[in-house]
Amino acid sequence: MSQPFSRLLHPFDVAHHPTLEPEVKRALLASWASDRVAVMDNPALRRPPGVKRPFSVDEVMAALRVLDQPGASHA
Repeated sequence: MSQPFSRLLHPFDVAHHPTLEPEVKRALLASWASDRVAVMDNPALRRPPGVKRPFSVDEVMAALRVLDQPGASHA
């Protein structure tokens, strides 16, 4: 994943991106769900490199669920 993903500021930006392939969206969101990008002293939040505001792991999981909805690959 060599594209600059820092412009995607929220998990739903990824889920609704018009040109990313569904498997790329899943891989990116999975990396954002990882404990590797957890906010120290607040493990329910994630802050991937380049993202200005942290978001909750629940938001990442909700964005992943969006990808499971019928027609999501065309969103």
